[in-house]
Amino acid sequence: MNTMTNQFDEWLSDNGPAALVIREHMTSVEGKDGVVFPATFAASEDKTFKGGYNIDELGGGKNVCLIDSVGSQANRIEPLFSRDNYMNFVPQIVVNAGTRQVSILEAGHRAADAIIRCSSLQKVLQDAFKAAAKGDAEPLAKIAPTSLVFGVWDSRDTQTKLPRLVTSTIRAFDVQRLTRSAQYVPAAEYVTDGLLEESADKKVTDAYAAKGFIHVPASGTPGGVIASSIRRDATLHLAALRLLGAGADKEKTLKLRRYILGLALTAVTHTPSGYLRQGCNLVLDPGVPRTFEIVSNDGTRVSAQVTHANALEYLAGVAEAFGVGESKTVNFDQTLAKADVDEAGAKKAKASKAKK
Repeated sequence: MNTMTNQFDEWLSDNGPAALVIREHMTSVEGKDGVVFPATFAASEDKTFKGGYNIDELGGGKNVCLIDSVGSQANRIEPLFSRDNYMNFVPQIVVNAGTRQVSILEAGHRAADAIIRCSSLQKVLQDAFKAAAKGDAEPLAKIAPTSLVFGVWDSRDTQTKLPRLVTSTIRAFDVQRLTRSAQYVPAAEYVTDGLLEESADKKVTDAYAAKGFIHVPASGTPGGVIASSIRRDATLHLAALRLLGAGADKEKTLKLRRYILGLALTAVTHTPSGYLRQGCNLVLDPGVPRTFEIVSNDGTRVSAQVTHANALEYLAGVAEAFGVGESKTVNFDQTLAKADVDEAGAKKAKASKAKK
């Protein structure tokens, strides 16, 4: 394939398409009637959602179950850029935090994560976020380009918010809920055999149960779902990508957009591992072909002919032309973290006082 950096410039023009959309049908490794365990979520504060699986009822016996969220999918795909064949295309920013080394590619809030913010990169990132808010995303692209691809909100500092250019979600349709029951049997009869004292105190018996000294039944807990179909929908939002700029410099803006497009194309054409969690191992459904379409603003759709290998080849060219930022290893700064906490406490106290 032609490796010229201008081969996708039509997508970056003002009248370019709205998005690239991939649709992949998936199935459990156990087969189409296999049991799949969706993600579970905590109950909402107002208890309108009681926790468990996120299943939306559509009426008429139809429903949609969330298997893997946008945020979860992003967190699965982003570390791709720390692998050998990809790592040279983005700055490898690593923070020494105690006994751990944490990559920015693994930080939940990306460039806005506390572990990055409370390091020697704090001022650099503050300036980069402020510049991005004013229309110059180049400084942020030199430090944390995947934050531009997968979205970032600097909610604890500058308030700069940049949308996700690549989104991916896995949903199951028309699911049947299952339940499961289990019985924990201890290795010995600790109370009956006098190894532990018998007690009528609930705190004591709860402690026995927690530590595995007595029988513990678990009945009617969520046991997964059987789905009529499972689908992964991934989108590269070209309309949002075209909003990125490097200030008033048109040449720098074009290089920036090409670079971010290269990263986004590489991300969206990469199919992440289907092993999502215990009980949820998905593979592509060979009976339903994958579709990859260019969606124009007037709604017309045409097949896209970009493979992952094509995307990676394009990325190599545009990354070199843009100039990948410097990789750095920095230390977590406890002093900055304490100041961050103190500032948050002061703001909370001020807000509380204002309400009175």
